[in-house]
Formats: sequence, C-alpha cells, structure tokens
Amino acid sequence: MGEKFTDEVIERFREYLKIPSVHPDVDYGGCVEFLKKQAKSLDLPVVVYEFILGKPVVVMTWVGREPELPSILLNSHMDVVPVYEEHWTHPPFEAVITEDGFIYARGTQDMKGVGMMHLEAVRALKNAGVRLKRTVHISFVPDEEIGSVDGMEMFSESEEFKRLNIGLALDESMPGEDEVFQAFNGERTTRQIKVTCTGIPGHGSMLADETAGEKLHYMVEKFMKLRQEEKKKLAAGIPYGEVITINLTQTEGGVQVNVLPEHLSVSFDMRIPPDIDHQEIEDMIKSWCSEAGDGVTFEYYKKNPEIKSTKIDGGVPFWDALNGALTEMGYKITCMICPGATDARYVRKQGIPAIGFSPIVNTPRLLHAHDERIHVDEYRRGVRVMEKVLSAVANV
Repeated sequence: MGEKFTDEVIERFREYLKIPSVHPDVDYGGCVEFLKKQAKSLDLPVVVYEFILGKPVVVMTWVGREPELPSILLNSHMDVVPVYEEHWTHPPFEAVITEDGFIYARGTQDMKGVGMMHLEAVRALKNAGVRLKRTVHISFVPDEEIGSVDGMEMFSESEEFKRLNIGLALDESMPGEDEVFQAFNGERTTRQIKVTCTGIPGHGSMLADETAGEKLHYMVEKFMKLRQEEKKKLAAGIPYGEVITINLTQTEGGVQVNVLPEHLSVSFDMRIPPDIDHQEIEDMIKSWCSEAGDGVTFEYYKKNPEIKSTKIDGGVPFWDALNGALTEMGYKITCMICPGATDARYVRKQGIPAIGFSPIVNTPRLLHAHDERIHVDEYRRGVRVMEKVLSAVANV
C-alpha cells in the first residue's frame, strides 16, 4: 500500500479515522481519549462536557493575545454514518492508503478530516511561535448525523457555550470537485409534516362523495405541483439551497381493500430556503387543507425554527478576512445556502455568525457514500489553507 505517503501528520489523521464512532450505537470513548492525547501534545487545556450521559462534547482552548475579544470556534463532529462494508474497496475503518495516495475511510470528508485539519492548523501555528489575537476554541461534538439534539443543539444553549464568547464559528461545508472551495452561510429549514384526511367509511363498491381518498388526492396533487415548479428552478441552474424541496415519504391508512377508510394520511419532508417567508408556506398548506374538504388537517413531525443566514455583504468582517486569505493564496471560493443541514444552524440560532468551510478541493463528493476518501496531498493542502484562514479570522 501507500506507505511512502505517511508521516506523523497523516498518521494522526489515520488514527482518528480508525476509531469506529459509527451510528447507530456510537461509543465516543475512543474519540475522547484520542482528542485528550492531542490536546496534551499541543499543550492546550481540554474540557469534556457531558450534558447527556454518553454524549461528550470535547473543547480545547488556545488563548489569544486579547482574550477579551469575541473568540473563534472551530467545530467538527465525531460521529459518522453507517457503512455497507461489502461495497467498499477497502475496509472503512482501517484508513488504508493506496499506492496512488488516497486514504479510504468513513469520515475522511464528513467530517473527521476537517476536525483534524483544525487541529493540525493550530499545531503548525503554535510550532511556528505564532500567537493569534483572538482566543480559538476547537470543539468536537456528538450526534450531528442524527440531528444533534444531544450534541450541538444542547451545547449551544448551555451556559458553558455562552462563556466561550464566540464571535465566529467555522463548521463544515462540502469538498470542491475542482479548484474552487465551497462555503455555506446559511441553511434551509426542515419542516416535516403529516397530512391527515378523514372520510365516512363505506363499501368499496360505491362512488361516495367526500371520501378520504379524494381529499388525499387533492393534497398530494398540490404538493406535487409545487415540487414540479421547484424542479424547474433546479433545471434552470438555481442551486439546491435556494429551492424548496418536497418529497412524499410515507403513506398510512385503510383497514381493508374493499372498505372506504375513515382516515388516510401522507407525510412530506420539506426544506425551505432562508429567504422565503416560512409563514406564507404554512398559510398556503392550511389553505390547501381547507380547499380539500372537511376533516383535512396537518401537523408537524419537525418544525425547525426559521434561522437567518450569516451576512457576507461586509456586515460580518470575518467573511471578508476568510475570503481575503484564500484570494491571497490564489484560490477562489463560492458561498451558498447549504442544501442539507449542519451544526452551524444551532450556532446561528444563538445570533452568532457561522460559516461552513471544509478546506478540501479536487475531491469527488463522497459524503455518506461508499469508498469515502481523500488524497493525502489534498489533506495536507487543507491543513495549510486552514492555517491561513484561521490566522486571518482570529486576527480580525
């Protein structure tokens, strides 16, 4: 295999990747011990919070020259999604380096790679004798891949988080498949709903009026028409983060094939861009229910709050610093609304600017996919880029 590509930087990365902090039954103990070891080698204080038993939050702190200034948070999550090992070219938790220099492992892109880039950037700066103006906190949180309820959501609402006095958080984005870095300054809002249609039970041989099926058909048609309109926007080149996505995900109801049901329900997963009036969407769904007939209602499985995006128009100086650092290095960056969801949304909910930034380019996007991997050269480049970016934002 590719032993010629290894050094202590790569070996630390591989050690972290080999810890199988994988859902559904995650044991974070190995990650915590590894991170404590890294903190010791960096001569940084480390605290482990456990707001929920078995759900640790690890925070290292590098105190700046002017610690009274709002600090910088470098956040990553320790957990990774499940694997189908039979579909992998190399075992997903052995961090194999191939002859052509790729590291195959779950978490290389999402997001242990980024977390280690944070640490290695701090290590490089400290080894060079640099002292940044602002304090830097490096956090490692649990359960991002299952919604972060016991992770960043709880951490961000805690007094411990408030005491960090954060002025900017950097979290994850996605790899650039060419030479352009990708950044996220906001996220769509998840709204998952269940529509229930009621009718009068009867014999399946009759053409009764006001059946649950007719009402259900009306509602599905409305949602699907909106879905088609949004798909046209995608086809016209509008990014995912700027369109509403609607997907029918579940149907329920009925007792027997020859009996008109009293209840039928259908569930939809919706993601709404931050610049769209969320109340207007809710009012529209309510009007559809009214139009469909009596006994048509909807409820939320999940009604995430509307959270405003971080400004990148000069109102937040950190973005200009990040962008400027990359420009100085000869790179380009595009900023967009995240098509999915990350822990940054909970930070923004606290009124704190947050930018998703994974310093990875020239890499196929394999987040959650088989054969997730990163080339050692791109990993090392990411560390160098993160070093410059951190210096820029922490000296604002």
